[in-house]
Amino acid sequence: MTDADGGATPADGDPVDPTDPFGVGAFIRRQREQAEMSVRRLAELADVSNPYLSQIERGLRKPSAEILQQVAQALKISVETLYVKAGILPDDEHRTASVREAIDADPYLTDDQKRALLNVYDSFLAG
Repeated sequence: MTDADGGATPADGDPVDPTDPFGVGAFIRRQREQAEMSVRRLAELADVSNPYLSQIERGLRKPSAEILQQVAQALKISVETLYVKAGILPDDEHRTASVREAIDADPYLTDDQKRALLNVYDSFLAG
């Protein structure tokens, strides 16, 4: 069963555990709070309804891959991270991407920012 926003309800498969602090909903909430963004603003940017996003954050709804992609873009975070948190991608597959590849692939970073981050990363490895 899917809802109006295209997300799965818990009856669709694995139940969503609203108490799981490591679940995708809790992760989205933490990212939104770190970005100092309201639920309403994130819902607007991700083009989902405010109540639906709130239900995802509370673990009452299981978002589809498409919704996760929209939320990731709105939060300016990696969609792969949300896919891992939601159980769409296995965690070991996510770890195979190196830090360098992640920095190089980030569309939100300028070339100067990428170089700076790689320099900082290299300094930690050398230290």
